[in-house]
Amino acid sequence: MKTTKQNGLSRRDFMVAAGAAGVTTLASPTVLRAAGSPIKIGMPTILSGRVAILGETASVGAKMAVDAFNAAGGIDGRMVELVIRDSKGKPDEAAKVTRDLLSSDGCAFILNGEASGGTFAVHEVVRDTKTYCMHTISETSSLTADPANRAPWVFRSARQGIHDAISGGLYAANLAKAGATRWATCSPDYAYGRSTTSEFMEFLAVFAPEVKLVGETWPKIFQPDYTENITNLLNVAPDALYSCLWGGDLVAFFDQASLYGLFDQFQTVAVNMGDVPVLEAIKNLPGGIHSGNRYHKDIPDVEANENWNTEFRKSGQLPTNWAWQTYTGAQFVLNALKDTGGDTDYQKLADATRGRTIDSPFGVNGTVTMREADNTLVDYAIGYGQTVPQPPYLTGFEPTAWDVIVDYETDWKKRNSFL
Repeated sequence: MKTTKQNGLSRRDFMVAAGAAGVTTLASPTVLRAAGSPIKIGMPTILSGRVAILGETASVGAKMAVDAFNAAGGIDGRMVELVIRDSKGKPDEAAKVTRDLLSSDGCAFILNGEASGGTFAVHEVVRDTKTYCMHTISETSSLTADPANRAPWVFRSARQGIHDAISGGLYAANLAKAGATRWATCSPDYAYGRSTTSEFMEFLAVFAPEVKLVGETWPKIFQPDYTENITNLLNVAPDALYSCLWGGDLVAFFDQASLYGLFDQFQTVAVNMGDVPVLEAIKNLPGGIHSGNRYHKDIPDVEANENWNTEFRKSGQLPTNWAWQTYTGAQFVLNALKDTGGDTDYQKLADATRGRTIDSPFGVNGTVTMREADNTLVDYAIGYGQTVPQPPYLTGFEPTAWDVIVDYETDWKKRNSFL
């Protein structure tokens, strides 16, 4: 697949797309396949509330891919239309919006831009309706790692929690060897937070057996006040803290915890800190916070990534982890659609996606692959670095090799009976 330079878009452009709820009647399969009629892709995501900025950037990423596809002629002149709806960050609303996109808006398949809570709700809908779907945001490992959750026509273009856990465990083991052996955790109290934190601590113990978990605290998602959690951490007085809080929750926690001097007292690993909008939103960004790369224009440090970053910023938004993952998911979908000649049959689209490798500015070797064994993304840039309170915000990046990740991931799958 060739990389095509995209045209810029304004915030108004993608919000018009997001508001394209001018509800159309359900088109029959014959109408959907009719020459010249647009093929509609439905995208539920979060466009209101504390994490709206992430849903907005995911929308920009999807629209960039669709605009480039249409500008290149679509499918023999047939265009693709993106229909974006706001789930308000509520799983039940995400399920309802997905059903509406399919039954009322006439969408042929789903490009899912929901966080993990909403994604599992969307997942049930697309499994039950046998709808081709690309999950672009959820990092909860079990979504695609656990065979009980899998459907052959459902894929994930998001990074996976177990990959970050292995990378993070390797990185954090060096902190343990330097004396940080007593660890505490502060992560969101739902599937993603629980599983990702557990996986990180599991692999930290693999690489640094001397580590002990001395405390944990579980704030609710979108919680406004973190005083109780901060007090808990101060009382435990660990050597190091792990957190997978994200988006506005991460910003709120850091702003409140900084008032207590929390980050002056121990090392902190915050896997989701590396998104520029998050870094810029924190009032007094501490230096030296250890973070995974989320999206960074220099990771990987290649011209294609720099060009994508420049093009994305024409929207008036700053790119995020949600942005590149949704853009990548849309690329897989559009390539599959091209291969089928516009046929939206869920099995044909799945066959055209499974095992596919595409050119990508986010791949460690210029490509990413939709792994055939479990329909999940591999070969994207992954690793950890440290924050500094001014651009480029993340320095000292240490990448993790994919052969290492796959070896440990395979052992983890065996232990969990996922193979």
